[in-house]
Amino acid sequence: MKFKTVGLIGKQAHQGANLSLKALIVYLTKRGCRVLVETKTAKELDKNGFESADIKEIGKQADLAIVVGGDGNMLGAARILAEFNVAVVGVNRGNLGFLTDINPDDFEPQLDSIFDGDYKIEQRFLLEVEVYRGGEIQSKDSAVNEVVIHHGKVAHMMEFEVYLDDNFVFSQRSDGLIVATPTGSTAYSLSGGGPILTPNLDALTLVPMFPHTLSSRPIVVDANSTVKLKVSPENTDNLQVSCDSHIVLTVLPGDEIIICKNPAKLSLIHPKDYNYFNVLRTKLGWGSKLY
Repeated sequence: MKFKTVGLIGKQAHQGANLSLKALIVYLTKRGCRVLVETKTAKELDKNGFESADIKEIGKQADLAIVVGGDGNMLGAARILAEFNVAVVGVNRGNLGFLTDINPDDFEPQLDSIFDGDYKIEQRFLLEVEVYRGGEIQSKDSAVNEVVIHHGKVAHMMEFEVYLDDNFVFSQRSDGLIVATPTGSTAYSLSGGGPILTPNLDALTLVPMFPHTLSSRPIVVDANSTVKLKVSPENTDNLQVSCDSHIVLTVLPGDEIIICKNPAKLSLIHPKDYNYFNVLRTKLGWGSKLY
């Protein structure tokens, strides 16, 4: 695949990200690419050698999107760009960088390989969440990492029931529930004691948050299942559903939350030497070969 029109999305008001964006504009211009810089990102740069466009226009017009920042920036862009089936690659200007592979200090050799067609492409699925009240939809959104139902107050328990394809699974009193994709299994779910799922698995993890019973454990389920959460009307406070910790949907006692696969997929571009287990060893501090 040839990348002729390239979109750039950057971490806001970040000096290192702006330096990388300026260098990328020079690099892409030399390669003869049409460069579209996301509108808010463009305000931080001298308007030279590029056009500005909102992220949906980038989705409609670009062959490739380069996100400069951390995993949070990648998640925000990915939720929108996945709708347009745009290939996405990340330049790491964040902390962990599970989703942003490219080294900002030495990006040219890696991007040269990608533009020359020597790369790996990987598709990650997203989740879609809908909140229903009295049988009518109130709000909806999507998530790359996870959907979390939680209390609006710290250390407050809530009551809810979990159904899988309309089969009752369990009821629970806890601080909430994390429903994570394989992509999100190394994020909030991991902090909650959930398992790491390799990205090729078609599975979800359901991770209880501080359940009021010692027998509650994370469970791995088929990603093609529909997860339904029935919030007990006995809850006395409003609750929330978070998507990737970015988007918050209001939930009232008695509401139902439906979580399923989003039909859109995120197409991630990786350098040719990318290896998922190398990423885990590096980011999580796992041991290297002994001999």
